[in-house]
Amino acid sequence: MTSASISYPQRTREISTTLAPMRRSQAGTMQAFNQLAQSAMAAGALSSKSKELIALALGVAAHCDGCIGFHAKALVTLGATRAEVEEALAVAVYMGGGPSLMYSADALAAFEQFESLAAGG
Repeated sequence: MTSASISYPQRTREISTTLAPMRRSQAGTMQAFNQLAQSAMAAGALSSKSKELIALALGVAAHCDGCIGFHAKALVTLGATRAEVEEALAVAVYMGGGPSLMYSADALAAFEQFESLAAGG
């Protein structure tokens, strides 16, 4: 899929819905993963926004549409600017080459889609 054909708000809802039965059947694992995420993303020496920028860049490098969606959404919530997102994506491209550049377009599309939703659009 290309960024033009993916609705990241819809994709993140689909993932959450699809994983709901697993959250019930594998509650311990899912709770542990959630705790890991909360602990890793909590502000410390790095701000939560900085950590989300890192996570978005890693999602791009891993070619993970779901990761891109969830972290773009979090960045909008945290007030990240497009310039901050673009700088993080530049690092992802540096480290991941051409494939990361292609997924950077997806990450920008996801950020724009969630930004539009946050603005009421």
